[in-house]
Amino acid sequence: MSRHVFAPLVVTFARRLPSRYALAALALVMAGGAATGGFADAAGADRARTVPRSGQTAGTGPGIARPAAVLAPAPAPAAVAHSPAVSVAALQTAGTGVAPDQALSRRLAPVVAAGPASLSVAVLDPADGRTAQYGVRAGTTYDTASIVKVDILAALLLKAQDQHRGLTAQEKTSAESMIRISDNASADALWRVIGEAPGLNAANRRLGLTGTTGGGDGHWGLTQTTATDQLALLSAVFGTDSPLDQASRGYLRGLMGGIAAGQDWGVSAAGPVTGLKNGWLQRTATGRWDVNSIGLVRVDGHDRLVAVLSRGSVSMADGVQLVEKAAKAAVRALDTTA
Repeated sequence: MSRHVFAPLVVTFARRLPSRYALAALALVMAGGAATGGFADAAGADRARTVPRSGQTAGTGPGIARPAAVLAPAPAPAAVAHSPAVSVAALQTAGTGVAPDQALSRRLAPVVAAGPASLSVAVLDPADGRTAQYGVRAGTTYDTASIVKVDILAALLLKAQDQHRGLTAQEKTSAESMIRISDNASADALWRVIGEAPGLNAANRRLGLTGTTGGGDGHWGLTQTTATDQLALLSAVFGTDSPLDQASRGYLRGLMGGIAAGQDWGVSAAGPVTGLKNGWLQRTATGRWDVNSIGLVRVDGHDRLVAVLSRGSVSMADGVQLVEKAAKAAVRALDTTA
């Protein structure tokens, strides 16, 4: 898809969301043009495993439903909310990001060369608008696997806002298990509530995701996305200006700030996380793994929105290690000044 196709949506989003979070993510979209937890394509053919931070496999699929009673109450929004004031003018006069892009490419070259997987990475410093990206090319998208669950919940919250209501008790139960333990049955239920792919696509037009398309035939984990779109989504969650109101943003942050142990790998390798969601999916046709991670981390006193998408790893453990190396490289590259 060309930049000319993106432009009208970008302009609309920029008008609605004048925050640096949103505009910086949109700048990346313009520049780049592109089940987790046990999600299966081909109607349940695939199986996934929980992988701890060490990268060793442990246990069986987090897609197994757990009773709501085992979930601790979601943290209060104030405990995880982090929406610093940002200056649109400062963002508009920020650098091009060329040096950080080059630094990220150099850091990732040996990582990518060591295995068969491909990567797409994007990182943003919301305080000053600096960005770095790698493997972001027009028309190139990746399976979301379960990182789409953040998008599903954002779409549900927008729908509830439009209807001037809060989430129902059942919706809250499903939302908590979908985000915190990546429960797939809960995602199935909320996918239907939002209107499946058409509902997700409509919400994404409001959220500023211009290169993301909902998966067909009920396969939400095969939603196609780009690293820059994931930054736009994170910006809508963690920024100050967003179609999501303050209560909705606080609710999403609270759940993303309480990911279950064993699923806290990914971009969290780059620093302490305020919010996190991972996705992993073994493709039936190839046996290879999609492994993705998005979140907000804090590095040396600075916030970083980070999105890492990957496909083609031989094992899930390999994919996790790849994503973690990429996240570390991304936050380091962003501090490159030459």
